[in-house]
Amino acid sequence: MNINEFDYELPKELIAQTPLEKRDDSRLLIMDKKTGELKHEVFYNVINYLQKGDVLVLNDTKVIPARIIGVKEETGAVIEILLLKELGEDKWEVLSKPQKRLKPGTIVSFGNGELKCEVIEKFEDGICHIKLIYDGILMEILDKLGTMPLPPYIHEKLENPSMYQTVYAKNLGSAAAPTAGLHFTEELLDDIRKKGVITTFVTLHVGLGTFRPVEEENILDHKMHTEFYQMSKETADILNKAKEEGRRIIAVGTTSTRTLEAIMSTYGTFKECSGNTDIFIYPGYTFKGIDALITNFHLPKSTLVMLVSALGGRENILNAYKEAVNEKYRFFSFGDAMFITNDINEK
Repeated sequence: MNINEFDYELPKELIAQTPLEKRDDSRLLIMDKKTGELKHEVFYNVINYLQKGDVLVLNDTKVIPARIIGVKEETGAVIEILLLKELGEDKWEVLSKPQKRLKPGTIVSFGNGELKCEVIEKFEDGICHIKLIYDGILMEILDKLGTMPLPPYIHEKLENPSMYQTVYAKNLGSAAAPTAGLHFTEELLDDIRKKGVITTFVTLHVGLGTFRPVEEENILDHKMHTEFYQMSKETADILNKAKEEGRRIIAVGTTSTRTLEAIMSTYGTFKECSGNTDIFIYPGYTFKGIDALITNFHLPKSTLVMLVSALGGRENILNAYKEAVNEKYRFFSFGDAMFITNDINEK
């Protein structure tokens, strides 16, 4: 399967640089995954396309101020570190820049030495394993020294960092936001629950696996990095009951999707569990967990375009993206949303 099959033309001016003041004022493109039929909406009207008994699964991960800039103690050279994944015992997988300046044993100091790291191991593509050295509470130190790790295609300063968190963000650990969830407000979620839709949560800490570009011409040669996930017994019970009763499971975001599909692929059922997943979903994949998906518009040739193409059909998705470009939808993290469903009629 060639990477160019998942390419599309996107004018740069359609890449959203700032979030909307009101989260659910974003636009919503609804697509029938079987026919490819499209419908234009406003996001707060998503409630009209949900029905009593549906289960909405949201990723409650919380973005940490994961980008820290320091200096090599030996030379004073500036080093940028992006914390990707906690490995335990204050060890982290990170993206480093410039990596050529680092080697095992290198010490990097941040702030006035309140936080330091030692490089333990160096891998390809800027990846390193480091050990953090500090006194006190790490997240308090990161709040002081770190910044929100916005994607490289966002060039505007984020005035309010909370706008890069979902309103239900809870479990610290992500290097990027699960952006499909950014469209929901507390009020909209309350109204959705009042309609009889069940909301439940999983956690997937977004790391390199989600946003690393595909560089191989044959997508089957692409290697996904692992990301940590967890599911509670309460969520597993809700989802298993929905499956038994034939009710829809609707994932909010590709991260929720990957969590549900990873668990179903491993265990054949939903269950209380945690672990690391490198699941790679592309056309030909048979979905075992979800029936529908609320998501953003993704980068050309990305694993996320491949995932939505697996659910909605590659031609349908590319046609929908073409329509979104023509209608000047806003793209990527702070952009508009898409609902890939089996029924685009209001309930």
